[in-house]
Amino acid sequence: MATLLSIEDVTVSYGKAEAVRGVSLTVEAGQIVTVIGPNGAGKTSLLTAAIGLLRAGGTIRFDGNDITRVETEGRVEMGLCLVPERRELFAELSVHDNLLLGAYTRRREGNVIRKDMEGIFERFPRLAERRTQKAGTLSGGERQMLALGRALMTKPRLLMLDEPSLGLAPLITREIFRIIASLREIGVSILLVEQNARAALETADFGYIMETGEINHSGPSKTLINDPRLVSTYLGGSEGE
Repeated sequence: MATLLSIEDVTVSYGKAEAVRGVSLTVEAGQIVTVIGPNGAGKTSLLTAAIGLLRAGGTIRFDGNDITRVETEGRVEMGLCLVPERRELFAELSVHDNLLLGAYTRRREGNVIRKDMEGIFERFPRLAERRTQKAGTLSGGERQMLALGRALMTKPRLLMLDEPSLGLAPLITREIFRIIASLREIGVSILLVEQNARAALETADFGYIMETGEINHSGPSKTLINDPRLVSTYLGGSEGE
């Protein structure tokens, strides 16, 4: 498989405080890769740097191209997209209009955008039922579906997800992870940051464990999920906790 995203010796600092120290990871085309770890480990900072919203030391490559100094919009146009932890929807706009804004960088592709939006509504029937409803009136699970749908409207090759199960009930969490796993069918690779370690590892092909700004363990998800040391540290809680 070809390497789609390569993060090489990346460091992110807030003033004198280093949130990420010398982190390296890769995502191959067609893979789902997860980064798990406790609060404050630097996971969100890593994704924010990857999309270009935080200045980072080191090198970030996408599809073989050095994008370390490329602006965020340029990264999105190349096929890299981030769904942030807070989803950042436009609460006063309708579901339809939030999805339309996701296609902003493709705004000259009118007929294609309309077709893509219908594809989103087929993938997320609940959004189709609520297409004229304001985003701020949706349930937590529906808002996450809308955030995913809006990201898919950018036509990403790699989708980065920051805590997609945050605040969701276990039943909805399972549905969201099922949707995430299904995105491979349409050629979307995934980099997933998630505190629900068990659900993340059950969904992903490969995992990285991050603590205090550094990667301290990595391996195939099937190996990590059966490692007694990791089970006791990260997988003790039940799904949805």
